[in-house]
Amino acid sequence: MTDLAADTGTGDFGAVEQAMTTYRTELTGYCYRMLGSSFDAEDAVQETMVRAWKSFDKFEGRSSVRSWLYRIATNVCLTSLDGRNRRARPMDLGGPGQPDVSQLGDPRGEATWLQPMPDALVVPEDGDPAELAVARESIRLAFVAALQHLPAKQRAVLILREVLQWSAAEAAELLGTSVAGVNSALQRARATMADLDTGRGDVLGEQDQALLDRYADAFQRYDIEAMVALLHEDAVLSMPPFPLWLTGIEHIRTWWLGPGAGCAGSRLVPVRVNGMPGFCQYRRSDTGSGHDAWAVQVLEFADGKLVGFNSFLEVASWFPMFGLPLRLEAGTPDPVPVPVLKAG
Repeated sequence: MTDLAADTGTGDFGAVEQAMTTYRTELTGYCYRMLGSSFDAEDAVQETMVRAWKSFDKFEGRSSVRSWLYRIATNVCLTSLDGRNRRARPMDLGGPGQPDVSQLGDPRGEATWLQPMPDALVVPEDGDPAELAVARESIRLAFVAALQHLPAKQRAVLILREVLQWSAAEAAELLGTSVAGVNSALQRARATMADLDTGRGDVLGEQDQALLDRYADAFQRYDIEAMVALLHEDAVLSMPPFPLWLTGIEHIRTWWLGPGAGCAGSRLVPVRVNGMPGFCQYRRSDTGSGHDAWAVQVLEFADGKLVGFNSFLEVASWFPMFGLPLRLEAGTPDPVPVPVLKAG
């Protein structure tokens, strides 16, 4: 993934078109880190492909197709970010609240929030294990949220240099600046990131599957004490698009026993999202039969405990992104997620 000379231009449009397909997953990951939005990332990649097709006759093969596509994608993202507020998590917008449904607040618009992203859409299926590990770690919610604090060009430099492992010279050529400019931007970006909590949540290994199984079992039985036993002392619960967020074991317990009690009897479908294990949650239907889509749960674990419980409630958008239906009829088996993004 890091060899920029591996696909030198041939003047063959068919070869370039194949390259566009080959690099679509990693380009989507790049645009997602830049924009913080799964749907905006897909739109940016679509725009990148359109611009590439239109300007193919100007591609002289002096750089690789991959770096050419990244240059186009970067320009698309920088244009998209111009004048736009950064996407956030509820924790970025104010202090924690109390476990009272009256404090939920009015839902904020889609453009407010950092969005979840299925791993399958941004992490290649195979490749160097170390590079795949970096790809997963760099789409964690905490890391992508921290990226949104950087000015757009610093964001691009940090991703190119530290996630994609481009050299300073390669990044400078792409951004149309000097090596010194890239190094200066990287230094400032690193300083900002160091002041932010980018390490919240470990990437779980196979040995941690038992922890995940305990959570899924406890939640589907809605065994509050078993769920609470999994919480880190400074665990955080959030529910975009609502600004309310809670922290601490007692506040989360109170929420689960009170406003959250409607989640009893839910069904969970396992997914991989933002480099972490997660679930698409179906809540028992108000009609008394079947289950309706309710939330995408993105979980964050640290030190063998649940430290982040993120429920994204815009199910009309998120479940189709995972290739999942919005309703499960009674008696039907759990569906198998097949992640897809909306058409460009």
